[in-house]
Amino acid sequence: MPFIPHTPSEIEAMLAAIGADSIEALFDEIPTELRAPGLSALPPGVGEMEIGVELRERARQDGEPLCFIGAGAYDHHIPAAVWEIATRGEFYSAYTPYQAEASQGTLQLLYEFQTMLASLSGLDVANASLYDGASSLAEAVLMAVRANRKNSSRRVLIPRAVHPHYRQVVQSIVHNQGIELVEVPFDPRGGHTDPALLAPFADQPYAALVVPQPNFFGVLEEVDALTDWAHAHQMLAIGLVNPTALALLKPPGEWGTKGVDIACGDGQPLGAPLSSGGPYFGFMTCRMEHVRQMPGRIIGRTQDLDGKVGYTLTLQAREQHIRRSKATSNICTNQGLLATAATLYLALLGPTGLRQVATACHTNTRTLLERLTAIEGVERVFTRPVFHEALIRLPQASDEVLRALAVQEILGGYPLAAHYPELGDTVLVCATETKGAAAIDRYATHLNRILERRRTPVCTRLRPKEDPFPNP
Repeated sequence: MPFIPHTPSEIEAMLAAIGADSIEALFDEIPTELRAPGLSALPPGVGEMEIGVELRERARQDGEPLCFIGAGAYDHHIPAAVWEIATRGEFYSAYTPYQAEASQGTLQLLYEFQTMLASLSGLDVANASLYDGASSLAEAVLMAVRANRKNSSRRVLIPRAVHPHYRQVVQSIVHNQGIELVEVPFDPRGGHTDPALLAPFADQPYAALVVPQPNFFGVLEEVDALTDWAHAHQMLAIGLVNPTALALLKPPGEWGTKGVDIACGDGQPLGAPLSSGGPYFGFMTCRMEHVRQMPGRIIGRTQDLDGKVGYTLTLQAREQHIRRSKATSNICTNQGLLATAATLYLALLGPTGLRQVATACHTNTRTLLERLTAIEGVERVFTRPVFHEALIRLPQASDEVLRALAVQEILGGYPLAAHYPELGDTVLVCATETKGAAAIDRYATHLNRILERRRTPVCTRLRPKEDPFPNP
């Protein structure tokens, strides 16, 4: 936001125009006991140059470490044009485009966003974004329970190989609505949801099955078999996908015989920076038969009486427009700015560019795994193909090794002991298109040195003159 200075004379003129004696008088309706006493701990004001120096020095304290952490948020390259355009005033301050006649630009952009996401997922319709990937999965679960007309079950199967934070968020959102989440175990060798493991669930009714691709471990699932199994047992299939992976993998609309009913995920890979954890945005697409159960906003395209194309909000089954008890969702806003960035990102890259990004991610991940598993004691945990990230097991305590890497300005991965204690000292590592040969070589070199140093007894690392046990 630009800085607009006001001189004392200008302030006096504005106060005189509205009939106020002072700026403080504008807030006289706030009781004195409720007013903040002021920020007494702040130092005296300094000039722009001085504060700029201070901020740059503080920023340097964070460093610029190499990031090999994925686990749902990915360090992708974002073309400079994306946020240069997204932060223009026309988009940056836009909220809900309720007045169509004044919001055609925003509505057109969101319509393009929906079109791109529907094409990418292979489904019929998309909404105009949700909060993040976890809440989009929760909304997909709620939607599936409403939309499944073949059974009235309020139980949903969710693989344990789904992101643990996603499972926690979904549980928080749906459990008070009487919906039960039933976890499906993963195969300890492949790291996937083996369709054979679904046999114990075949005798009871469930509203839906969540099918991740790839799953939290980066492992590719047998999506065709899982989707067909869900439909054969009168369940809806919910695809939980990484949008970058869809540039290479079969879209969820083509999984199995009929495709999934609903697809969702986090749009962070599409132009949103890591930003210490957000904001990100969620997306959702579905088959046309379920569109009236879809939460969030849907933008429609039509023509006026003169034949001119126009855009407007449509199918707004939200609590602002109908009775709260009848609403498909109580989400009161969306991540419109992030959806804008994603639209620009996809438009700039195009199908070929997105495919190149996905291919580079996969290639770099393979290279990273080859380099790391060549180190003594480091091994892959699962045997199945992966995309974007993979799980490795370390011969030493993962937390200590990751701390040692962090000292070398390397964020070495995401430890899983807290979420999957049965897997031991395992670390989820990721390499996007931004991690080339030099970065991977630096990681492997430091990891090898750290492990070697920690496995070698202290006395053997000392020089002869420092030997605490000299020969007689």
